[in-house]
Amino acid sequence: MSLRLRLIGLVAVVLVLSLFVGAAIAGFNASGSVGTEMRSALQVGRRAAETVAEAISAGADPQRTLARFVAAFDGNRHLRASLAGEPGVAVAPAAETSPFGEPPGWFARLIGVPGMTGRVAVAIPGRPDAAIVLETDPHNETLDVWNGFADTVIVLALFSGLTIALIYLFTGRALRPLYRLAAALEQIGQGDYGIRVGGRLTPELARLHDSFNRMAGRLAAADADNRRLTEQLLTVQERERGEIARDLHDEVGPYLFAINLDAAAVARLLHERRSEAALEHLRLIVESVDHAQRELRSAVRRLRPAGLAEFGLPAAIGDLIQFWRRRHPEIEFRVAVAPDCAALGELVDTTVYRIVQESVSNALRHGAPTRIVVRIGREAEDCVAVEVADDGTGMADAADPGFGLRGMAERVRALGGRLHLDKPRGSGLKVTARLPCRAQAGDVAT
Repeated sequence: MSLRLRLIGLVAVVLVLSLFVGAAIAGFNASGSVGTEMRSALQVGRRAAETVAEAISAGADPQRTLARFVAAFDGNRHLRASLAGEPGVAVAPAAETSPFGEPPGWFARLIGVPGMTGRVAVAIPGRPDAAIVLETDPHNETLDVWNGFADTVIVLALFSGLTIALIYLFTGRALRPLYRLAAALEQIGQGDYGIRVGGRLTPELARLHDSFNRMAGRLAAADADNRRLTEQLLTVQERERGEIARDLHDEVGPYLFAINLDAAAVARLLHERRSEAALEHLRLIVESVDHAQRELRSAVRRLRPAGLAEFGLPAAIGDLIQFWRRRHPEIEFRVAVAPDCAALGELVDTTVYRIVQESVSNALRHGAPTRIVVRIGREAEDCVAVEVADDGTGMADAADPGFGLRGMAERVRALGGRLHLDKPRGSGLKVTARLPCRAQAGDVAT
């Protein structure tokens, strides 16, 4: 069920309950009011009958006086007057009508006022049982209450109908921006990040739409970055493949051709029983194989850091730092790698290695440092932090990184991480990267 129908249903239930409660209260009050009216009418009639009885006792014409008294009740709404023992002398209230019809039985039972009777004895010679009989008739009074109740129900029905119609129109207008937002979310789900929502809105919905537009803008920017990164990766990949193909063709290919010639020569010389000459060709084959292996190892290192898959991230980082220690013995290298960072996954391991490799290389090329500190450890259960800091001259403008730092940032973003460059107050540059990964614990320094 839609929110609009739920709201209308809730309002309708409240109105119906209010109507029932109001009817119960009105019925209770009306019952008391009708009873009071009947008692008052009977009391007034008794006083009038007592006055007539006193006049008859004083010698007035009894029959004429009684007939005149009974006739005086013609038009009374609440009392029926008659003479005891003379059924032909009686006056009953005229039954009124209502534009809403007669009150239903349940309404009459709700009012529930029984008829009341009063007798006033009259002293008439020869008629000891002569009396004026007064009876209440609550029909007309109940009819008045019924008319008022029907008027109230009609007013409440009109009010309820108008209220429900206004709620229907208002909720439809209020929910229209949410419908547009839902449609926009569907377009976002289909990959259309250029969609935006707007229009005049309430402050609450305006904040929701502003947040959606900012989200759509960020998604569009992220999508553009992903596309650009994918294009760059494909370009780099194809370029790397081309270079490897050229290296294999130019470097390994000739040696394989030479091996083939030397092997044919060895076979021919052995057939001719010229062992010394065959041994020389075998030596050349060994040299060619050794050279081809070196070229293949070089190509493999360009695709995958040496030792990373075989010995893990700490050993690969240690080999990298040892490589630079031998070439720059004057620089102090400090490395701290958490033991729970030994197996972060192939992609994360490679990214961490490339971050350290690029950061250390940049520091040595551009910073002239005396100390380089590398720290790799857990920052949270699902996050690894990589920090490379040096005390060199740093960058002229940390906000304008070169191609290497941009490539490093793209690697980090591709994994859903963050990269930050910071120039301390003293000197140097600190590169900090945070990457999502599996959670472990521990820390060790090497």
